[in-house]
Amino acid sequence: MPDVVLHYTERNWLLLVESVTSHGPVDGKRHFELAHLFAGAKAGIVYVTAFPNRSIMSRYLNEIAWETEVWVADSPSHLIHFNGVRFLGPYSPGSSNNA
Repeated sequence: MPDVVLHYTERNWLLLVESVTSHGPVDGKRHFELAHLFAGAKAGIVYVTAFPNRSIMSRYLNEIAWETEVWVADSPSHLIHFNGVRFLGPYSPGSSNNA
């Protein structure tokens, strides 16, 4: 299970949040694991890695999966989107190019 699961009811999204300090970032392998675990979900899935600060985030930049979001605690009103066709939202199964 991810560290935190949030249901954004207004849009029917599940935000799966991983704290980098407990599991590491949402990398390609973790993205696959979470996608498999939540395959039956009716809500759209959004993958988020949470970092305490950008200095720690910089250590993991090469590992973060595409089409995921990053939240940094010392800048809580901002998100960083790792590419893809949309900003902050679920992707249809099989439409992502996670590496």
